[in-house]
Amino acid sequence: MTAPVPKLLSIAGSDPSGGAGVQADLKTFSAFGCYGMAAITALTAQNTQGVTASYPVAPEIVAAQIEAVLSDISPDAIKIGMLATPEIAHAVAKTLARYGARNVVLDPVLVPTQGVSLASAGLEAALVSSLPPLARLVTPNLHEASALTQTPLATSAEEMAAQGRLLCAAGAHAVLVKGGDLEGEPVDVLFERGERRIFRGRRVPTRNTHGTGCALSSAIACELAKGASLIDAIAAAKVWLEGALEAADQLRLSEGRGPPHHFYALWR
Repeated sequence: MTAPVPKLLSIAGSDPSGGAGVQADLKTFSAFGCYGMAAITALTAQNTQGVTASYPVAPEIVAAQIEAVLSDISPDAIKIGMLATPEIAHAVAKTLARYGARNVVLDPVLVPTQGVSLASAGLEAALVSSLPPLARLVTPNLHEASALTQTPLATSAEEMAAQGRLLCAAGAHAVLVKGGDLEGEPVDVLFERGERRIFRGRRVPTRNTHGTGCALSSAIACELAKGASLIDAIAAAKVWLEGALEAADQLRLSEGRGPPHHFYALWR
């Protein structure tokens, strides 16, 4: 008998262009051989040029979507992305706590690289107060880590680790501060149990980076769902993402910032 297929739930906003949000999460889940499910938190109008509008879903509908899944199918991991409002963040936290969700990866989406804000006032405080204790890993980028900790934008691995420490003090089990926006080669810093670990990578020359944060956190969730340790999950996800970025130009979608090529390994 074959092993059961890992099951993952994405709780995130919808990107109609398919590069980020729920669509990117589902593509990543499939690329890792997992069964994907989704609870949509917001409808956005966006493409490779940026975000032009965002419309949050009612918190009770978000909670109902999650309950519909968790009452029937037990996910091996859950990826949380855009939550849009404090009310949605609290509804998600309450629902996941009631069902004892495991292997939760929280990617705190706040502001897109281009376009309107994806977060209403008070979301940062709601995220810090309600969700980190439920998450196996929190994965903010430099701007999100700065907003969540109310500290200046980090410019070094030491400052990134300090922000990770602050988020762990707020209840997070582990924090991976993503340093893709640093000068030079990208560096991600994991802070867990009072210790830091640095993951170094190489910068891939491509403009097609839309949704890379979604893809990386979803890939980590996939590896956790398969039983990998946190360090091994992060390492494997980073290797996969580098390959997806290297192949991104093959998609030839538009003149904007396209997404990574999620299925590059399958299309060779």
